[in-house]
Amino acid sequence: MPPFFDVRPSAQPIAVAERLARMADPGFGRVFTDHMAVIRWSEADGWHDAHIAARAPLVMDPASSVFHYAQEIFEGMKAYRLADGGTALFRPTANARRFRDSASRMAMPELPEALFVEAIERLVAIDRDWVPASGVEGSLYLRPFQIASEVFLGVKPSTEYLFMVIASTVGAYWKGGERAISCWVSPDHTRAAPGGTGAAKCGGNYAASLLAQKEAIAQGCDQVVFLDAVERRWVEELGGMNLFFVFDDGSVATPPLTGTILPGITRDSLLTIARDLGVAVREERYAVDQWRADATSGRLAEAFACGTAAVVTTIGEVQDAQGRFTIGGGRAGPVTTALRDALLAIQRGVAADPHGWLHRL
Repeated sequence: MPPFFDVRPSAQPIAVAERLARMADPGFGRVFTDHMAVIRWSEADGWHDAHIAARAPLVMDPASSVFHYAQEIFEGMKAYRLADGGTALFRPTANARRFRDSASRMAMPELPEALFVEAIERLVAIDRDWVPASGVEGSLYLRPFQIASEVFLGVKPSTEYLFMVIASTVGAYWKGGERAISCWVSPDHTRAAPGGTGAAKCGGNYAASLLAQKEAIAQGCDQVVFLDAVERRWVEELGGMNLFFVFDDGSVATPPLTGTILPGITRDSLLTIARDLGVAVREERYAVDQWRADATSGRLAEAFACGTAAVVTTIGEVQDAQGRFTIGGGRAGPVTTALRDALLAIQRGVAADPHGWLHRL
């Protein structure tokens, strides 16, 4: 393992005025910073050539394994500007562990957690000016990923890999801010099956969700909800977010991690925060028919989705083949709001961090 990163600053960083203009209204995932982190792996040398360089297009052979056999994994995480002017990551070691788990499932070499975190630290340090100011909604979104780079047309694990991190200044994930979203329950498509790659954060899972997401848009909805692949009955997750349900007794439930659902770090954080706030939480299966019945009767008071990009998003309306139903008047409820505010307060450094989640840089 290399003892340090070779830092190669960009010779042509974006001018300050242009950077500030881009950061003023960045949207999500379209405004990128000046640099990227790179580490290579080969059977002969292991992890090597760790460096920070100017962000630039990749030059890859068209026979590179990733293009043909989809050996690819990624993570999503953020750096925040704190109230005291410093910067911090949120639970980066949790991302590092999940990244290793994803690599193991995809027959890829596992990047040591310390090296994963160092790559993030180095990139944020050199591109610190791209982190939005404290007190605004924006953050610096970080995308670590690993791809198979061996030039070979054969079905086998690659013998060469490329790990990279790129960064993007982002604002709100949803256009229109913190509005409630509508969801379409897919009747025909599933996201993952038992024994598959549902618990790994790999691009193939997201590619498989896109047709169902397209159908959701055609139905006038924002997002797709996937049911389990066996009984087509149990609610699992959205195309890229975990699901939570809040009941009229104040308790909270979320589908259990059974290997077909991504173990979200935001999901885990919210479960911990809910317990800290004295909320009763359950990880249990929830049938789609029960979802409709509980929303209709009022037993289900709130529903929300969560993930790194969108943080916490209220679900106001659900549609399936039987029609539409509304949850909690179609607005954010008090439990959803309290959980979201508590999470953001920790991430922004304006509240106590009892679990040591903030990783100050």
